[in-house]
Amino acid sequence: MSLVTGQSPVQNEHVRWVVFLRAVNVGGANRCQPALIAKELAKFGVVNIGAVGTFVVREDVSESVLRTAIATKLPFKCEIMICPARDLIKLSSKNPFSRQPSGPDITRFVSVSAKRLSAPPPLPLSLPSHDDWLLKVIAIESRFVLGLYRRQMKAISYLGRIEKQLGVPVTTRNWNTIEKVAKILRPASKEF
Repeated sequence: MSLVTGQSPVQNEHVRWVVFLRAVNVGGANRCQPALIAKELAKFGVVNIGAVGTFVVREDVSESVLRTAIATKLPFKCEIMICPARDLIKLSSKNPFSRQPSGPDITRFVSVSAKRLSAPPPLPLSLPSHDDWLLKVIAIESRFVLGLYRRQMKAISYLGRIEKQLGVPVTTRNWNTIEKVAKILRPASKEF
């Protein structure tokens, strides 16, 4: 307990969030306007990143209030993954792809799970096989599944298998999106 305020230090901590919506604006399904949602939730300092439902939340708001506010703005039900911003900053600062292949035919991605995995699979997880992979999971850190996929049509079908392998809902973003989120958060944050 703090003698000055009578509250514990955790209650005084300013928590920023990153929100990931699952299966939004994919094909013709679950259509919404993330930029409009961010504008409507301006009181929480919501910043929209892209068109698939990725938001940075800069103001102090509880996770439950934030989840309810976002859900009421959506014309459909979907998984809403909310992570502390410090977790994304920590992840991006590790440079997890530094020893991985790169190039125009490889996409680096992060899948965010709805909850922490109780029993992560052995890694690396390569699909369809170790020698001829189209998708490879290289690390799992907390709720973040990091991997690579080759820019081939078949590779997209393997992204859906990640969810089945892990047994929890996930939503996937390009690593560039995660870096953009971290860049937005860093200048505004002294505690990170």
